[in-house]
Amino acid sequence: MVSIAINPTVDEAGIKTEQFINNNGFWPGIDLQHYRDAMRQDGTLTPARLLEAAQVALNETHDRLTEWRKKQQQAGYPSLVEVPAKQVGNESSCLLLYRRAVYCLIQATVTERFRSVDATASGTKRAEAREETIDHLRRDAAWAIQDIQGFTRTTIELI
Repeated sequence: MVSIAINPTVDEAGIKTEQFINNNGFWPGIDLQHYRDAMRQDGTLTPARLLEAAQVALNETHDRLTEWRKKQQQAGYPSLVEVPAKQVGNESSCLLLYRRAVYCLIQATVTERFRSVDATASGTKRAEAREETIDHLRRDAAWAIQDIQGFTRTTIELI
């Protein structure tokens, strides 16, 4: 079961905005401002759309890591940051990979939702470039999830 709580803040106009999504205990919370900074999101993405994309990404990531999480908890690790892992810049590599998976899935969802409706040749090229970007983001998320679990990866290409 996934339990997600949102801690909104209020901007200068008195409008609630997203800031931080608390997770269920094992998984760390997600700072949506950090996502915006890391993934170079400008202000065109509304807080409501970002929040929905983040919740979907968290749910998908948690679902794909359910069995691994259960094994870690059975081994006595109550949270992701306590699972033994390499340290990179004073952070657990598992935490970095988890954040990468979630951020890539958020970005893929956001990119899918904001495709151009332009039917010209340049619009078609932009849509094709976005499709490739979406595929790469989903691949990066899948690789991060596999890396967390200690799985090796194989890339197969049709010739």
